[in-house]
Amino acid sequence: MAKYIFITGGVVSSLGKGITAASIGRLLINRGLNIRMLKMDPYLNVDPGTMSPYQHGEVYVTDDGAETDLDLGHYERFTGQPTSSRSNFTAGRIYWDVLRRERKGEYLGHTIQMIPHITDAIIASIRAVAEEGPDVVIAEIGGTVGDIEGLTFLEAIRQIGLEEGRENVMYVHMTYVPYLKAAGEVKTKPSQQSVAKLREIGIIPDALICRSEVPLEDDVRRKMSLFCNVPYESVIEELDVQHTIYEVPLVLSEQGLDEIIMVHFRMVRPPPKMLPWREMVETIKHPRGSIRIGVVGKYAELQDAYKSLYEAISHGGIAHQIHVEIIKISAEDIESGRARDALADVSGILVPGGFGQRGTEGKVEAIRYARENRIPFLGICLGLQCAVIEFARNACGLEGAHSTELDPKTPYPVVCLMEEQEKVVDLGATMRLGAWPCRIKPDTQSHRAYGALLISERHRHRYEVNNAYREQFAAGGLIISGQSPDGHLVEMVELADHPWFVAVQFHPELKSQPNNPHPLFRDFIGAAALHDGII
Repeated sequence: MAKYIFITGGVVSSLGKGITAASIGRLLINRGLNIRMLKMDPYLNVDPGTMSPYQHGEVYVTDDGAETDLDLGHYERFTGQPTSSRSNFTAGRIYWDVLRRERKGEYLGHTIQMIPHITDAIIASIRAVAEEGPDVVIAEIGGTVGDIEGLTFLEAIRQIGLEEGRENVMYVHMTYVPYLKAAGEVKTKPSQQSVAKLREIGIIPDALICRSEVPLEDDVRRKMSLFCNVPYESVIEELDVQHTIYEVPLVLSEQGLDEIIMVHFRMVRPPPKMLPWREMVETIKHPRGSIRIGVVGKYAELQDAYKSLYEAISHGGIAHQIHVEIIKISAEDIESGRARDALADVSGILVPGGFGQRGTEGKVEAIRYARENRIPFLGICLGLQCAVIEFARNACGLEGAHSTELDPKTPYPVVCLMEEQEKVVDLGATMRLGAWPCRIKPDTQSHRAYGALLISERHRHRYEVNNAYREQFAAGGLIISGQSPDGHLVEMVELADHPWFVAVQFHPELKSQPNNPHPLFRDFIGAAALHDGII
């Protein structure tokens, strides 16, 4: 029977619950346990698929085609285990499912209420993850304690604690302990109030993880223990790490959090085997060189919009023991001429995915710079489409070539809507989503990177390269290095006479891990380092 760890947050949002939950998962895996990760989001969107990056950050896509919260990226990168559509659900999806059942008459005339109907649906979704057979389910609740929309989720996990028994359920509360510079001291009252709200609901934390800007003195931890009703040894300090988020599992292990979990669940497991993870962290902390990679994007100012992408770039650096400085370049600034000089100061250029017209011409210009100046280049999703547009215009002489998404009247629609998307009305969960196979052309840069002729990668798009222009592209030197097994969809392109120029329709960043960098990012960073003479 699965054990449950429920992770809640208090005082403020953005404390890093997702990284902490993923770190706990890493520790338990290294103790030989089989785990599953789960994120519960209290907002009313059915999923994040239609939400703006300014509101929510990136949308993480699973193999089975679910559009999910970005924390699932942390889960996969830290644990190495794939997530699925079961690994993330929202209040909107719960209400949607309950109301559909009510419309079908499945509740036999009962009055539908928050308790028990909504909480029962939440509990059923949590138990569906446990049915996969893990030793431990680690479930994170988004938002903070006290949020109105989160109350049903907290009630649901309280009920699970009652049903399963406290020896099978552990509550971990993450809180912020502010440091007041003027007073020269930390304040525990916000954390006390946060825990008090939990206790009102009927949840007593078994461990308290304290985010703080300064180390917590012994008397502060004892005060937290006393007023929050948490054992002293279970008050865990989590300071900002100096070099990389991948230090967090080591920080938590050094304070014995994994052992606290083992004792709570009455489990006996050997100490975690952290040496490979520690060696990976040491590689990050002590690189043998440094390079600069320019990311030309629509959301350059938003860290979370390209969360997985930035992590995958760093993973590519780990593979070569190189520190990668990411230079965020606004595509609109390139269009206006304000950022053109930035392209001359990087070792490689990456154009990520996105939607809409804004910044597109800046991306096209950046790709032209990479192509003509033989700078290593990697294009992803819209980045591939922009690479095709640039090549059509400037190498094939198709003036005005564009995507029909961005210019419906273009004389040369080199990128067009996929056939199966033409009758789609709803925007949510209707794109080409999830893992799809790709057949790679032998003796190409793509083949050398993967070392395989058939791969699987995750997608999120509606538009594709127009097959009517394949022959013109080939005549100009653009190689279609990857396509769907039936040959209908272009999945990868590259240049024959370029040191390293690859663009892909899928999202390879979603499958990269620090101790297993994605081959495309590994080789892209390697090419950029070679361009700089680092390797």
